[in-house]
Amino acid sequence: MDERWVGRRVYGAEPDEPDPGPKQGHVYVELVGGPLDGLLLDVTGWPAQEVVDGAVLMSDHGRFGPGGRSDYEPAEGGSGDVGRFVWRGDVP
Repeated sequence: MDERWVGRRVYGAEPDEPDPGPKQGHVYVELVGGPLDGLLLDVTGWPAQEVVDGAVLMSDHGRFGPGGRSDYEPAEGGSGDVGRFVWRGDVP
């Protein structure tokens, strides 16, 4: 496992989950900026095009509160070999 991910929380893990961190054998990207800053997103098994497209993720802490979403896109501008998704804004 990438040493950068040790001790980090994975997006979607419940706060009371005994081990909310990354799992061996999974592939993660780091969420940078916005309400999900610092979390890891598990992209294991995602088709390459979906990784290039980024993700719109549920976030209760964004501009639109509960039920809102936050838009994250690859930091490298769609290279397909990403390690970070950068926040682009919130959507209702």
